[in-house]
Amino acid sequence: MPDELVHLAVAGGVATITLDSPHNRNALSRQLVSELDQRLDAALADDNARVIVLTHEGPAFCAGADLKEQRSANESQQPGATRVDLPAILMKMWNSPKPVVGRLSGPARAGGIGLVAACDIAVAADTVTFAFSEVRIGVVPAVISVVVVPKIGEPKAMELFLTGDTIDAQAAASISLINRAAPADGLDDAVGQYLDSLLKGGPNALGGCKQLVRDVPKLSMEEGFREMSDRSAAFFASEEAREGMTAFAEKRPPSWVTGG
Repeated sequence: MPDELVHLAVAGGVATITLDSPHNRNALSRQLVSELDQRLDAALADDNARVIVLTHEGPAFCAGADLKEQRSANESQQPGATRVDLPAILMKMWNSPKPVVGRLSGPARAGGIGLVAACDIAVAADTVTFAFSEVRIGVVPAVISVVVVPKIGEPKAMELFLTGDTIDAQAAASISLINRAAPADGLDDAVGQYLDSLLKGGPNALGGCKQLVRDVPKLSMEEGFREMSDRSAAFFASEEAREGMTAFAEKRPPSWVTGG
């Protein structure tokens, strides 16, 4: 059996998923994508995991497609043999009721940026760089564009897709591809600050907030107020809200904080 390329560890309410294929810069090989999909499923199913962190071993976060696999398939005239189900992973991250936090201490390229864009919050060391390098080898960032364009907007996506130019972490933060560029020696502290805040939120409320952000842009103002009024009433009537309001009145942490 090949060595495991993606690891999962759950502790303190946090499921940490680690890409660990440094020999090819965590490229999106069939094995890595399959294991990442499995680890995401496990994290989503684990009641002890309230937040998911996606991180990596080795000098790169993710180099994008596994071009060696692709070339081999092309040479054997079986190009479909390397197809990986990246859309399923991006959709699971995008729609996950649990917040997904990306932690990058190394560069992301091409399809690897799709993983970053699908995170709800992403933090990168200020030494990290990003590039949509697909155009430089004659292909397009088709699949990842579904999550990248809503994240960074059409004008910037057009520029970066067409040029393939490299940007640094500060520039990535300025266009909302990531949330924060942190000093390399302060990366874990920056991620930890987000995790501390997320773990204070009600688990159902966190998922509800994610859904709001996904749904509201699709609605007209009239539809939005009608739909969101109904959702607001449902959340205020929930057991989680009753516990949260009781805890506030009693000046104590709610059960999901003390139990996390």
